[in-house]
Amino acid sequence: MVLLVKDAVEKENLLELTVMVDNEASKENVSRFLSTKNYSVTKSSQGSDFLLVARRQESSEATPQPTADSGTKSEAEIKAKIFIMVAGDRMGSGDADLGEKLMISFIKTIKEMGDNLWRLVFVNSGVKLTIDSSPVLTELQAYERNGLSILVCGTCLTHFDLIEAKKVGETTNMLDIVTAMQLADKVINIS
Repeated sequence: MVLLVKDAVEKENLLELTVMVDNEASKENVSRFLSTKNYSVTKSSQGSDFLLVARRQESSEATPQPTADSGTKSEAEIKAKIFIMVAGDRMGSGDADLGEKLMISFIKTIKEMGDNLWRLVFVNSGVKLTIDSSPVLTELQAYERNGLSILVCGTCLTHFDLIEAKKVGETTNMLDIVTAMQLADKVINIS
């Protein structure tokens, strides 16, 4: 849905746009995208669907969007931006119990990357690590409080019916994930 809205906004240069979506993840993803394009978004429920009314803000009203590493930094201050995609709730194939232990250990250990760890993205069954019953929820919440950007695939949450169970991270979409991958200095895939 975000890609359809993106195409409409970019091709038509719309001042106002109304979008109806049928799930919570799409509502959040489309709203966030429109906000990045300087639209104010009003959301309302229409039965089981959501109606989003977006109006472009005047440039003086627009909320400044964060930029990747704005400002001047010395070479010593520039750190590699590492993007980690977690595509499962277990690491590797083979023994399921071992895979779960390895993933828990990995999540608890990634803090050793320090400030280089820039984005932690959960897709497919990896989203199960962000819910209320996750064995690493406490660690993930601590990472987020300390400034780590955690993105959680909205399509995946919807697929597993876990939207309401998610307790950490920002529900996101594939466009956000791909854009973050482009901005990263290094991409690591864990599955």
